[in-house]
Amino acid sequence: MAEKLRGKRYKENAKLLPQQPVTVEQALPILKQFKKTKFDETVNIVVHLGIDPKQADQMVRGSVSLPKGIGKTRRVIAFVQGNNVAAATAAGAVDAGADDLIKKVNDGWMEFDVAIATPDLMSKVSRLGKVLGPQGKMPSPKAGTVTSDVATAVREYTAGKVEFRNDAGGNVHAVVGKVSFNDADLAANVHAFLNTIRRLKPPTAKGQYVRKVTLHSTMSPGLHLDVAHLNVEDTAEQQA
Repeated sequence: MAEKLRGKRYKENAKLLPQQPVTVEQALPILKQFKKTKFDETVNIVVHLGIDPKQADQMVRGSVSLPKGIGKTRRVIAFVQGNNVAAATAAGAVDAGADDLIKKVNDGWMEFDVAIATPDLMSKVSRLGKVLGPQGKMPSPKAGTVTSDVATAVREYTAGKVEFRNDAGGNVHAVVGKVSFNDADLAANVHAFLNTIRRLKPPTAKGQYVRKVTLHSTMSPGLHLDVAHLNVEDTAEQQA
């Protein structure tokens, strides 16, 4: 039934999919061969992990500054006070402040992509959990959005620093660039993201950690990447 709902472009692109998983470097030229849309599509990666999402100690969450950016500027706000207000604004924050900004967001203003906060304001910002939590915008130390170095955080997230966390199925989704990027830049971003995921392997996760990786653009079918080289350390641990 799902196949009948696929568009003509998708079906034509699906014919170009290889029969076997491919490396990152092999996948990108294929991605570029797909029939293009009228806009510059975003390139996404989905990693299925061998974790138990129900276990708190197996959550995979973090952030990474991709070496080649993601092809767009993100709108960042900062919950800060004192001199940090000017620092955040100078670094590119679209809004910065304490009580007034907290009220503004609580009243429904959501014209931003990322929220940064200093540790001293988290007791107040935590009240926005019901508002920001469902949208994935709640500041978090693990994601690097709760920090005393406000200026650096604002600059990095404005430039496209990627924040991620696993979903209920053990999958991690992230943007790694645009179709218009050259292959070398996209490959650099993909490898940087996958290396970050590997470093975040929970100590309690057993068996194969990276189980499946799919690369796709906004409107394309997914290309399955060869994950064998990503699990070398897992194999060594099992044989030890």
